[in-house]
Amino acid sequence: MTDAHARLLAYLRQRRELGESEFVLDGLSVEEAYRVLAQRATPPSAPAGAPSPAGARSTAPGVFEARPIPTPPDSASRRVAAEAAKDGDWREALKAIDAAPASRAKTPPARPVGRSEGPAAESAPAAEEAVPAALASRSTAPVPPQDTAYRFEVGAGAPGSGLTDLTSLDAVAAAIARCGACALGATARNHVPGEGNPLARFVVVGEAPGETEDELGRPFVGKSGELLNKILDAIGFKREDVFICNVLKHRPPGNRNPTPAEIVACRPFLLRQLELLQPKVILALGTFAAQTLLETDSPIGKLRGLEHRYHGIPLVATYHPAALLRNPNWKRPAWEDVQLARRIFDRP
Repeated sequence: MTDAHARLLAYLRQRRELGESEFVLDGLSVEEAYRVLAQRATPPSAPAGAPSPAGARSTAPGVFEARPIPTPPDSASRRVAAEAAKDGDWREALKAIDAAPASRAKTPPARPVGRSEGPAAESAPAAEEAVPAALASRSTAPVPPQDTAYRFEVGAGAPGSGLTDLTSLDAVAAAIARCGACALGATARNHVPGEGNPLARFVVVGEAPGETEDELGRPFVGKSGELLNKILDAIGFKREDVFICNVLKHRPPGNRNPTPAEIVACRPFLLRQLELLQPKVILALGTFAAQTLLETDSPIGKLRGLEHRYHGIPLVATYHPAALLRNPNWKRPAWEDVQLARRIFDRP
């Protein structure tokens, strides 16, 4: 048994014990892959054309091909504890308007599932998401204890935007159009308040409008928008079923990083949108969106794969579609993240 085979077998055992019913690394279900690996019906030296093990599939589906959502695992195996966020300049600005993170509190130990933070290794299928020991060998960042997972929690209770006079998403959009709280409104072509179903309970939050979004006044258009549409379709949503918006409502010139004042100026609009929508889950796309909402400078690789809380709303962070276009190896981890968001959406 090779080292890669042993790691993958251990990983599959973990996933089955956690209640997972689907294995996305190669298109096999957990039971099928576990049976194939455990039986080793075809040894490595088998000649070409030898029969495949029972239950194996000949063709793996695409990473973002629409497919049934796995049955949610037992909630006790998914509980995670909060970790205090490290403060940066703009996070201090957010705290000044009542967005201080909640104090950290650890939950009972959860069963560990290793997470990959970078491109998948080409040598073994298990490299997409290896067990913790393999993860430690590929990363110089500190790895949490193997019996503990972490969750960030920001804001207590429901969002408090202070914009209760805006009684609809259209009213919020109109207020964004005339906003002069920062300089971005004067430099942008159009405001980009967001779009989608006003009754949506699944909300996608990105970073900031880009050039095409600024030109059209719509979020997530162009190639990244096309990929986002495929991602949503893969978990059973059409674009018009959800609400899509950004942390910033105007494009920063040259797509530069926003200033603390710009984040503070836009934050009440996002909070008011969330107050009106009352989503069951937020999917935060990209490093900036995740770090801004969770008030941390932890890398996206540390934030993805877990359930966080933003003003009482479950939040799942994952890679931005533009990043997936640059690095297709991140599509499979992103697929796991959006499945997690869908499971949270579906639970009572």
